[in-house]
Amino acid sequence: MDKDELTQWALASGWQMIGAYPSLTTPSAPKEAVVRLILKATGVDLEIRKPTGKWEKVAGQAYVKIHPDPATGRPMNMGLDSITGFARLMQENRERRGAA
Repeated sequence: MDKDELTQWALASGWQMIGAYPSLTTPSAPKEAVVRLILKATGVDLEIRKPTGKWEKVAGQAYVKIHPDPATGRPMNMGLDSITGFARLMQENRERRGAA
């Protein structure tokens, strides 16, 4: 997957652009990103925002190593599974975006 494919997947999966990054929010703060993808020239970094407001990189991967899951289309080898509650957070964002 490349930068454009990841962006398309994220936006179709409930992520929203906050600043220049595909981002996920929480229901209590729907305008503030808590998870974001930093799409670079050769790869992507996955960051989460700590309660202090500081961003922490939790995963990073080169585009050539990221492939969509055949069943779900979800990017594999990107570190999305490293976030506790990620599936629930993404579902909540998708539902909010669908209702908007």
